[in-house]
Amino acid sequence: MKIAIPTKNNQVDSHFGHCEYFSIVELTADNKIGSIELMESPQGCGCKSNVANHLADMGVKVMLAGNMGQGAVNKISSAGIQVYRGCSGDVRELVEAYLQERVEDSGMTCAGHGESADHVCQH
Repeated sequence: MKIAIPTKNNQVDSHFGHCEYFSIVELTADNKIGSIELMESPQGCGCKSNVANHLADMGVKVMLAGNMGQGAVNKISSAGIQVYRGCSGDVRELVEAYLQERVEDSGMTCAGHGESADHVCQH
């Protein structure tokens, strides 16, 4: 299985739509970190790009992200990728926490791009 994390400077990027790159973490058969590959973020990352389908085609099943707009959440989810929002910190430490079932979706989305949301991100 693979996990995608919007990343900047080896940390979870708090703004999915403007991340520098994605860390694609491949897990081994015994649920350990096997490899971490960096994928450049496409122009117009988020709900305006085809990143969701590209990640799904790569075998990504989980997205561990900071803040995301509802449009991006919908697009990622519809590609068959489970989204966890509200994540932060070091990429490797976050994946370890996920593997120990210590990561939960915050359920909060960013307002932006004309979307309504219960939570407005602090930038």
